[in-house]
Amino acid sequence: MLKGNAIIGQSGGPTSVINASLCGVIQTCAKYPEQIENIYGMQYGIEGFMQEMVINLGKELPETVEALKSTPSSALGSCRHKMQEADFGPVLELLKKYNIRYYFLIGGNDTMDTIHRIEAYCKSQGYDLIGVGIPKTVDNDLFATDHTPGFASAARYVAMSIRQAGMLARDMKRVDQFTVFQTVGRSAGWLPAAAACAKKNEDDAPHIILLPERPFEKERFLSEVKAVHQKYGWVSIVCGEGVCYADGTPISASQTDDKFGNKEFGAMGGTSAGMVLHRILCQEFGWRGEFQITESLQMCAADRAVPVDIQEAWACGQRAVELAVSGKSGVMVTIIRNSNTPYTWSLGEAPLKDVALGEKPMPDEFICDDRLFVTDACLEYLRPLVGELPEYVRFQGIRVE
Repeated sequence: MLKGNAIIGQSGGPTSVINASLCGVIQTCAKYPEQIENIYGMQYGIEGFMQEMVINLGKELPETVEALKSTPSSALGSCRHKMQEADFGPVLELLKKYNIRYYFLIGGNDTMDTIHRIEAYCKSQGYDLIGVGIPKTVDNDLFATDHTPGFASAARYVAMSIRQAGMLARDMKRVDQFTVFQTVGRSAGWLPAAAACAKKNEDDAPHIILLPERPFEKERFLSEVKAVHQKYGWVSIVCGEGVCYADGTPISASQTDDKFGNKEFGAMGGTSAGMVLHRILCQEFGWRGEFQITESLQMCAADRAVPVDIQEAWACGQRAVELAVSGKSGVMVTIIRNSNTPYTWSLGEAPLKDVALGEKPMPDEFICDDRLFVTDACLEYLRPLVGELPEYVRFQGIRVE
């Protein structure tokens, strides 16, 4: 039986429920005092750990830990540090200094890569360390899991925004003929696709969804916009930030790479995809319109968090500890969908090495071939996660004779 201290960190962008996973880890570690003596937190991820920014989470008040379930952002602070070869030796010395034997990180692909590499290095140096990953990302592009904790709440944020902003756009169509709503998500269209859950009637928003999985074809796009406008008198467009032309060039006017080589579209003051689409439509049709870019708000809107998302996030933290104390290492907790109606789920696991290298774009059967939208199969996948949306009324519009 491995005995020592545990440490947990959070990496990358936050979600509305990432702290629920943190809560699950802290509360479950306390149930295994014979194996886990103390539970520590690394502030600002592995970058903070290398600067010895370590706090004792076991000293926090129980009510504070419980309240993490409804607290947005990353309570421990986050980072996007890519481990270099020179980092591993110092990290190992710190693990020894604090007698860390159980190592947890909450994050996405790059985070799973970090755990995998640290665990492998420790093994090569003869140091016993159990590393388990806990999934997180609003993009929902993490390999090997049906969906990620945090995606459902971000998807609801998008769907609610489109339903409400769509009503505004419909009623203001004599002023603004179109709206463009941009979601986060570099290479996967799960979040823009979630906007389709807002649509109840044929003329409801959204009318067009642009996904990173499909190349942007300007003429086809303009043709669809024109057809929708002729039919309804206004157009609602949703796009993912990473939409590109057929040659891979992003439609956003600029991009930078983060430390992991991931594209950051429209960063550093550049023009985003939504702004470019707005410009294209204004130039082509001479219309007035709006672009709506919420950026990180989708990652921290605790007021729109989905209850099942909180439950799943907490359970992933709990399962990570259970796997660790059972001796399981080098894995990430996964969510398994058992059924849609009613929606039921369970937990599994996947090797960190597979998760670190893989991505999960939307499957072809979720994307319409004949129009710029998503299929019923996609909606069947999304709706149990997004949940029921509020109903709003509209006049019958009976004309005075």
